[in-house]
Amino acid sequence: MSILSSTLKKHAIVYPESDGLPLADNTTQFRWITTIKGGLDAVFFDDANVFIAGNLLWYPVKDDKDICVAPDIFAAFGRPKGERDSYQQWLEKNIAPQVVFEIVSPGNTAGQLTEKFDFYDRFGVEEYYLYDPQHEELDGWLRKKKRLTKIPDMKGWISPRLGIRFEMPNGELRLFDPAGVEILTYGEVARQREDERRAKEQALQRAEKLVAQLKALGVEPEA
Repeated sequence: MSILSSTLKKHAIVYPESDGLPLADNTTQFRWITTIKGGLDAVFFDDANVFIAGNLLWYPVKDDKDICVAPDIFAAFGRPKGERDSYQQWLEKNIAPQVVFEIVSPGNTAGQLTEKFDFYDRFGVEEYYLYDPQHEELDGWLRKKKRLTKIPDMKGWISPRLGIRFEMPNGELRLFDPAGVEILTYGEVARQREDERRAKEQALQRAEKLVAQLKALGVEPEA
C-alpha cells in the first residue's frame, strides 16, 4: 500500500453519530436524563467554555471508531458550547469529559455497567455518578491517584466540578445548584413560573382594589 493510499484510508474513517441504541429505555430514565442535562445547562448557561451533552458519542482515540461510548449526560470543562455530531476528543484539545452521569434502566446488565465504568476510568473522567431510580441507589466515584475511587457517602455530596449537591430524601435523588436551588424537571419549572405569575397578578389586583377603596374615601394613595 502506497503512502498516499494509506493516508486516504486513514482520512476516510467515519465516526458514527449513533450507536443504534435508544436515548432511554423508559420514561423514568428519559426524565432523569433530560432533567439533569437541562439543569446543568442552566447552571452553566453563562459560561461559554462548559459543554454539556446528553447521549452523545464520545470518541477518545483518533483513528479508532470502535472505541466509543455515549454517556447519558456529560460535562466537558474548557470546551466551547455548540452543536456537535459526536465528541471527538482529539478535536477538543484532547480534553476528556470531566463529569459523567449514567441513569440505570432495567435493561442494563452488570456487565454493561462494568464496561462503562472501565471506559470512564481508563479515559480520564474525573467524576462519575450512577443513579438507579428503580432501586433508589446512588453511587459516585472521584478520581484519585489516576483511578476512579468510590465516594463513601453521597448524601450531601457536592461535586467539585459542578458545584451541585446530591441529596436522597425518601430514597429519590434530589439535586441542588450552587445557589441551593433545586434542579427541577421542565414541567416543574413551568408550573413554578405559572404559580409565580398568578401570585403577582393576584397581588396587583389586591393593590388596585386597595387604591380604588382609598380613592373612594377621598385619600390619594400617592400621599
